Amino acid sequence: MRLRAPCMRVATVRATMQSAEAQARSHCDLLGLDFMQLRTRLGVVIGEPATLSARERDLYGRPLWLLPAAVGAWQQMCEAARRDGVELLVVSGFRSMDYQAALWRRKLSAGQRLDAILAVSAPPGFSEHHSGRALDLHARAYRVLERDFERSPAFAWLHAHAARFQFRLSYPEGNASGYVYEPWHWYWYGAAGRTRARAS
Repeated sequence: MRLRAPCMRVATVRATMQSAEAQARSHCDLLGLDFMQLRTRLGVVIGEPATLSARERDLYGRPLWLLPAAVGAWQQMCEAARRDGVELLVVSGFRSMDYQAALWRRKLSAGQRLDAILAVSAPPGFSEHHSGRALDLHARAYRVLERDFERSPAFAWLHAHAARFQFRLSYPEGNASGYVYEPWHWYWYGAAGRTRARAS
């Protein structure tokens, strides 16, 4: 995988011959998850892009890595929102399978039940964040990654305008993937991206 950021040379940060499906299966096996059952429920495995780009930082000061084309769409959408007096903040963008597996290990180590984790977090290999197209968004004065984001001016603006920039809400109420409602999770479907959400 190659990461690209302003004032930074393109750097190879991981080289692997392993396919996305093999990586996902390996992570699931190590976590004690039934890979085939998950694939039946969630659909295709989501691989990581060869190149990512970062032009800004997220809410926690980390580089916001996205697919290069998604960066442009995100910046255009942010600028349009700003012109309308709305601020869009990012909690997270790209997450690798390794990172997702670490999230799962922490939850399991904390004693969380498997069904409870599956309701809120995609297993490694099935997260839209692996694609570099997904964003978890936030608005000031609202709790981070909580349902009350839907009451924010940011959510109202996204609901009305995000499709103009080829972003869509991945997990509305009663979504087919079985995840809880996530008003903060938005996916860029431009440039031949998947049109249907499967995992968060």
